[in-house]
Amino acid sequence: MKSKKICALLLAATMVAGTLAGCGGGDTPANTDSSATTDSSAATDDGAAADDGGSAASGDVIELTFFNADANQDDPWTDPVAEKITEATGVKLKTTRPVGGNDESEAVALMIAEQNYPDIIFAKGSAGNLIDAGAMMDMTDLIEQYGPNIKKLYGDELEKLKQSADDPAIYQFSAYNVGGTKFKDAGNLQIQWAALKAKDYKIPQSLDELETMIKDYIAEHPTTDDGLDMIGISLSTSDWHWLITLGNPAGFIADGAPDNGQWIVTDDNKGVYKFRSDKEREYFKWLCRMYNEGILDPEFATQTHEDYIAKIASGRVVTLFDKDWDYQDGEKVLKADGKYELTYAGLPTCMDANTKCPSLMYQGLTTGTGVGITTSCKDPVAAIKFIDFLCSDEGQVLNKWGIEGVNYFIDDEGHRYRTEEEIKYAQEDADYSKKTGVGFHNYPFPSYGDGILDPTGSTYTTTSKDAVINEYNVEEKAAVEAWGVELIVDMFPQPDEFETPDYSPLWAYAMPLEFSEIVDKLDEVAWSALIKCVTGSEAEFDANYDAMIAELEATGMSEAEEMMTDIIAEKVAIVQ
Repeated sequence: MKSKKICALLLAATMVAGTLAGCGGGDTPANTDSSATTDSSAATDDGAAADDGGSAASGDVIELTFFNADANQDDPWTDPVAEKITEATGVKLKTTRPVGGNDESEAVALMIAEQNYPDIIFAKGSAGNLIDAGAMMDMTDLIEQYGPNIKKLYGDELEKLKQSADDPAIYQFSAYNVGGTKFKDAGNLQIQWAALKAKDYKIPQSLDELETMIKDYIAEHPTTDDGLDMIGISLSTSDWHWLITLGNPAGFIADGAPDNGQWIVTDDNKGVYKFRSDKEREYFKWLCRMYNEGILDPEFATQTHEDYIAKIASGRVVTLFDKDWDYQDGEKVLKADGKYELTYAGLPTCMDANTKCPSLMYQGLTTGTGVGITTSCKDPVAAIKFIDFLCSDEGQVLNKWGIEGVNYFIDDEGHRYRTEEEIKYAQEDADYSKKTGVGFHNYPFPSYGDGILDPTGSTYTTTSKDAVINEYNVEEKAAVEAWGVELIVDMFPQPDEFETPDYSPLWAYAMPLEFSEIVDKLDEVAWSALIKCVTGSEAEFDANYDAMIAELEATGMSEAEEMMTDIIAEKVAIVQ
C-alpha cells in the first residue's frame, strides 16, 4: 500500500514538473533566503538542529519562509502584532500563498517536483502528499525538548496529532481551536432579523416553516429601500464555495450530521459519501422547487463570490445557507450603515422537527490539517520555539487580543477588556485584523478555544459569554429578550446532547493520494450534477439525481467509501 502511494506521488510530481518546465521558474516558495541573517547549523538527520536555536538564540532575527494554503491576502509581517512576535521570538515570517485564486494542490505538487520546500508549511488538503514524499519533519522530539507550551495547550489531546497507530509521528499541529465552548454560532442557516422579527421570533422547525417565513416576508417587502428586488435565498457555487453553501448545509439540515465534509459516518463507523443519502436527496428536491418558484436566486450557480457578497451587503438576501466567516464582509457593510435588521440570525433549523442541529457538538480535536515544519527547514529549533511562543499565554493573548493599552486594557480585577470603540472597529472594518494584526496571525497556528481561562482569569480569546452578551447589537438583544435566554445559542441543541466521536472531523485529515484522487473526481461530479438537479425542472429532478448517483458509482464512490471506512478505523485505533 505504501509503495503504491509513493509511486503514484512520484508520477504526479513528474507530470507537474514536465508540464511547467517550459513556463519558467515562477514564484515558488524558497528553501533559503539570502536576506536572512543566520549562520545556524544545518539540521541533523533526525530533524533536530545541531545547536540550540541558531541565530534565534543569539538575538539576531531569522526569517523563516511560510507557505499558507489558506491565505487570501498578503502578509508583509509589518503590523504591530507581528513586530511584537518577532521581538519575543527572534523570528519573522516571509509568507507565500497559492496564486491566482487557486487551491494549494498545484503549488504543493510543484514543491514536490522540484524538492523545494518552505521552512514552515500549512498545506491543508495536500499535506498527505508532502508526508508521502518525506517532506514533513516528525516534530515529536522537538516538541518534547522545546515545546512546553505546545504540550500544555494540547494536553490529553496531543496523542491525536499522531499520524496513525502504525506511524506515530507528529507531522502537523491542528489549525483549529483546542477545546472551548461555543458562545455563538451561525447555525444551519441564516435569516435576516427583520424576517424573523416579523414572525415574532418564532424559529422555524422545518423547511416548510422556513419556506413560509421567506415567502410571507417577501410578499410584505418585495423590494429594499433602494428599490432592489428581494431575494429569498442566495448561494455561492461558482467556485469552491459550493462546498460551504450547497454541499455542507445538506448534511447539517437533512441528516443532522456534524461537519465531516462530504461524508456521513454511520453508528458503526462506516464512511458514506453523503449525497447518496435519501434525506439529502429530499433536501435538494426542496431547493429545486425553491429555484423553480423563484425563491432561490436564479443567479446562484453563475454569480461570483464577490457578486454574492455584494448582494448580501445590499440587504436584499433574506436567507443564506452559509457560515459567518464566509459572509461576514457583506454583513459588515450593513452594520457600518446601521442596518442591523438586515444582518443575520443563525438558526438551528433542520429539515424537520425530529432532526437535531449539530452546530454545538464538539467533534474532538480537529487533526490532519495544520502547520508543520519541513525537512528543508533552515532552523527547526527556531521554528519550533516560534510555534511554542505562539502557544504560550503571552503569545495567545498577543495574537487574539493585540497590544495592551492599544487594543485592550486591564480592569481593576486584572481582567482584559476592549473599549466600545475597539469593538466597533473590529466589527465594522473589514481590514481591522490586517491593520492591527489582531487575529491576523492566529490561524492556522495552534489556539485555545473560546471560554478557556488563562492564569489571570481572563479568557484567551475575546469571545467569552459575557463579551458575547455585551457585544450583542440591538437586534440580538431584542431576540434573546423575546426568547427569555442569555445567549442566542441557548436556543440550539446543547453539546451534552451529543457524544464526542473517537475520530476527528474527516475533512481535515491528510488523506492518501489514491483516495484523494477518487474523491476529487467524485466532488467534481457532484458539484455540477447537484447544480443541474437544482436548476432543472421539478419533473426532471428524480431522473437527474439518479443519473448523478450512477455517475458517482461509476467514478468510484463505493471504493472511496471502503477506503474512508478503513481510514476511520485507523484513526479510532490511535485513541483506543
